[in-house]
Amino acid sequence: MKNKVKVALIGMLTSAMGSCSSGGDIVSVGADEFEKDITGHKVQLVDVRTPAEYSEGHIENAVNIDVKHPDFFSQASPQLSRKSKVYVYCRSGRRSMDAARQLSERGYKVVNLSGGIMEWEQQRKPIVK
Repeated sequence: MKNKVKVALIGMLTSAMGSCSSGGDIVSVGADEFEKDITGHKVQLVDVRTPAEYSEGHIENAVNIDVKHPDFFSQASPQLSRKSKVYVYCRSGRRSMDAARQLSERGYKVVNLSGGIMEWEQQRKPIVK
């Protein structure tokens, strides 16, 4: 009986851990790699912060789609293609990971700026105001 309980618990834990992973369609990178990927290439670059945050400064060519807006995916979907990667960032990397998960669940391949625009600015990378 104890072995059955242990097996059941291990199965539940394994399942829970698998569902918490970021999945194979999300990659988180630092500012240097993010910059290398987006510079000189036509990419889908999304700033998922609020419009107010975006207006304070953003990475050049980024479109603003607020991940906390109730219609985030409805706004993102017509602007993004599943045929190429979507690069996302926010202030610190948390909201963009949320956006990355939502997009990944719908078939997009996503690259997340792990430290957000805070890391970007700390490394003195350019922003547009």
